[in-house]
Amino acid sequence: MGELKLDITMSLDGFITGPNITLEEPLGEGGESLHEWVFGLKAWREPHGLEGGEEGPDGDLVREAVERAGAVIMGRRMFSGGSGPWENDPNPDAWWGDEPPFHTPVFVLTHHEREPVAKKGGTTFFFVTDGIESALDQARAAAGDKDIHLAGGAEVAQQYLKAGLLEEIMLHVAPMILGGGTRLFEGLGPDDAKLELVEMVESPKVTHVRYRVG
Repeated sequence: MGELKLDITMSLDGFITGPNITLEEPLGEGGESLHEWVFGLKAWREPHGLEGGEEGPDGDLVREAVERAGAVIMGRRMFSGGSGPWENDPNPDAWWGDEPPFHTPVFVLTHHEREPVAKKGGTTFFFVTDGIESALDQARAAAGDKDIHLAGGAEVAQQYLKAGLLEEIMLHVAPMILGGGTRLFEGLGPDDAKLELVEMVESPKVTHVRYRVG
């Protein structure tokens, strides 16, 4: 059985988005800069339908995560940036167009029911209204022996940590300070997770730190 793993980029001061999130800037002011390290990697570009790209240790880690993922879990705000009834969502078809980069089943946590949405390339979005454990059960069934990638956002990651369901965290720490935005570990205390460092990989653009969650 695969494991539930969070793989996410964070600033040195603990933010995974910048401040003032909008539909035009879904990662907030300066938030997209967090991910500059990954945009040029072949392992990232291929699932997005893009040619070319760099190889190396950063790409090896990204490729490993992509190949191991058999399903994805994400929150409603990561899916569309919206909330409330779907008919009022200004971005109900999400960010990724007709062929999203996941190529696996994606389980979206929401309070509002919706029929599954199938896209090209093997991505189908399923909308889960009965909680994080149900989403994980469904994702495990879909993933088989592969891992479940917890895509975020921060609130969803915090819920899984507090519930003791998250098994691994891979942090990509970008060498920048955002000064505001969404903190990954906001509101968590020492009893919410015990972390064991198992790997650290350095590169000029980012530091990768892998933890086991106890």
